Amino acid sequence: MKNSSKSEKTALVLPGGGARGAFQVGVLKAITEILPRSSVNPFPIISGTSVGAINAIVLASRAAHLRSALAELEHVWANFRCNHVYKTDQLTMLRSSFHWLSSIILGGSLVGAPKSLLDNAPLRGLLSKNICFSRIKKSIENGYLDAVAVTAAGYESARSKSFFEGTLEINGWDRTRRLGIRADLNLDHLMASIAVPMVFPPQRIGNEYFGDGAMRQATPLSPAIHLGANRILIIGVRDEVGEKEPTELGLPPSFGQIAGYILDTLFMDGLYSDLERVTHINELIDSVPEQKRKEAMKNVRPIDTMLVVPSEDLRDIAFHYRQELPFSIRMILHGIEGKGGGKNKLLSFLLFEKAYTRELIALGYKDAMKVKDELEAFVRGAEVPRLFAPDWIKRDISSF
Repeated sequence: MKNSSKSEKTALVLPGGGARGAFQVGVLKAITEILPRSSVNPFPIISGTSVGAINAIVLASRAAHLRSALAELEHVWANFRCNHVYKTDQLTMLRSSFHWLSSIILGGSLVGAPKSLLDNAPLRGLLSKNICFSRIKKSIENGYLDAVAVTAAGYESARSKSFFEGTLEINGWDRTRRLGIRADLNLDHLMASIAVPMVFPPQRIGNEYFGDGAMRQATPLSPAIHLGANRILIIGVRDEVGEKEPTELGLPPSFGQIAGYILDTLFMDGLYSDLERVTHINELIDSVPEQKRKEAMKNVRPIDTMLVVPSEDLRDIAFHYRQELPFSIRMILHGIEGKGGGKNKLLSFLLFEKAYTRELIALGYKDAMKVKDELEAFVRGAEVPRLFAPDWIKRDISSF
């Protein structure tokens, strides 16, 4: 059955997370096995940010063939090497390091300001080779998809912009710090969404340069809701258990620790806050007697949400595979981490190596299968709780 005939509008939201995006592939793989073998895409609405945008676009372009789409995703993620994503040769890294040093010393007067730490031209080539953007329009025309959105952050406008391709009935939106813009999605939109600040170069779209979509995205569930979703499956890439309180004063945080902390905040904290906001609105709606809702809350609708997050700390897994990182990148990370680097968050984002990504795929699959029945009910449109998430998350974000 095609999505156009379904009363439920289930959205899939895939946030960013660099190499951690492999976890999303494992969860999606489990979904393909839970559903009948011949199933089409069960998500009429798909919204992705940063690396989540890549996974989203692949699904959207192959919406009529869910299993083959996941097979393609898994093949790429399970065979990743860092040099498929960014240049890792020692000459390139030496030039980049020298460029940064010269720019700092000379004020950019002779060599110009560097655009990024790493060159992700290899990723552009990989995406160009493996994604057929024209298939998105066919997926929509044939009723397998209502809309897909990719979010990026405009540096000049300082606004979060969600570029979407969808049915004619869907309109764009304009809010204080966020826009929904209809567009024929292409490779530039993806490269903009994954342009992690300082790490990868910004991408030009029209008359503006864009960076990673997680920046300025205070409400990452918003694109899916604007596109018509009334239930949302979110596949996160970090558990929400807080860090342990320090027992004694350690060394000041290194540049690498701060950079990893910033990325962790960009990719997950906005999602957590938005999920809390949606939960509180749901609780408010449900507190009003049903016969009075049509009058008092005619412009508000409840949103059922399900959150799947890793059961293990991905930093620990990344630390175990740290020697898989190319020597040139290890040296840079070692330099910016300093003596107190430890199990740095930055490593878990940049470790695009198959030993690491395969374990994350396996973890995603295992964690999804733990909630197989609930996941199947949610995806199939059955009656579900307003919020399904790990207990510690439900406890933290509920008003009651």
